[in-house]
Amino acid sequence: MTGAIPGTLLLAPEMIDDPYPLYRRLHAEAPVWEIAGTGLFAVSTYRLVAEATGRPEDFSSNISCLLYRDDDGLPRRFSYGDAGVQALATADPPMHALHRKTVFPELIAKRMAELEPMVLDLANRCVTRALQAETVEFMAEIGNIVPISMISQLIGFHDSDPDLLLGAAADSVAMLGSTLSFDELMERIARTGEIQSWIADQLSTAVNEPGDNLLGAVARGILKGVFDETEANVILHTLLSAGGESTTSLLGSAVHLLAQHQDLQQHLRQNLEQVPAFIEETLRLESPFRYLMRSVPNDTTLRATDIPADSTVLLLWAAANRDPNQFERPDDVDLARRAPRGHIAFGRGIHHCVGAPLARIEARGVLTVLLQRTTNITLEPERPAKWMNSLLVRRLEQLPVRLAAHH
Repeated sequence: MTGAIPGTLLLAPEMIDDPYPLYRRLHAEAPVWEIAGTGLFAVSTYRLVAEATGRPEDFSSNISCLLYRDDDGLPRRFSYGDAGVQALATADPPMHALHRKTVFPELIAKRMAELEPMVLDLANRCVTRALQAETVEFMAEIGNIVPISMISQLIGFHDSDPDLLLGAAADSVAMLGSTLSFDELMERIARTGEIQSWIADQLSTAVNEPGDNLLGAVARGILKGVFDETEANVILHTLLSAGGESTTSLLGSAVHLLAQHQDLQQHLRQNLEQVPAFIEETLRLESPFRYLMRSVPNDTTLRATDIPADSTVLLLWAAANRDPNQFERPDDVDLARRAPRGHIAFGRGIHHCVGAPLARIEARGVLTVLLQRTTNITLEPERPAKWMNSLLVRRLEQLPVRLAAHH
């Protein structure tokens, strides 16, 4: 007889660094895990996560709380009630479809594809700098730089400061990371004013003369009355944070895997056409976003578990992507896996990540350049990699590596 799973496990430091033993336990013992006394439920199997995403009337994307860690190590909800703005990623039907159609016209897909030469150019410049040092901190020199530059370019921000954008994205991720104390959470919330003002200035300019980019599409949405300026600001802030974060996490995890598995690294170096398959396996194995929240407007059930109204549900994408009932050998890299995009690292259903094509373009470009221009990538033995202290993202905060140049 197994005992109840303690709620403190969710935010325990060892779980943040290596969540997969907990996920395996949840698969076996509590596919719908009620974290006692918190109003939180975590869903871990592929089938149930997929079911919940298909029931927006029961599991709403509208978010009215953030999570923090209390003094006992338990997750707690900080509710902001009706003060939140529900736009795009946190909007439900029919509003979500209208927002998505307005923000992502066909030209945006074309713009993403047009960024590929810029990705390769920036990747080459970053790798050239990195190869000049014996050891390089991959995240600082490459992993953080390429994604924030590309998402800023896609949105159409002008005179952007990468440090400001990186800091703003980091604050957003930290606010949703669930590991801050209450006081730390309040501090991060207060700091969002700077980036919101900066985005508001960008929007003000774009409303007067909308361009053929995401910023212009959002500006036209304001002019047509699809959403107001506050909602538009939230949409752009979300795109900046999520668009940069997903690719940053993906790049770090991919290089970490390559450095750990020399045979895989050499195989890909000789078979570059398999880099896209490796990217899909990295997304599945180390899902950039571990979970997303859903609100429960009315009493409901999932797998015969009663979930009362006003509960908050955590859909654990990362756990679902290692569900042994969905994936054979779920903990292994398999470049020949059937339906390689069958994972849900980019979400599922109506909220499938709109930036997924860009993330794949960036990852393919950076990894191809890195493999072509090196003969070996190894971890720095004196400086271990460090995972970010976040329940939300699976991102390496530090990844020191040694790169052997290909001459």
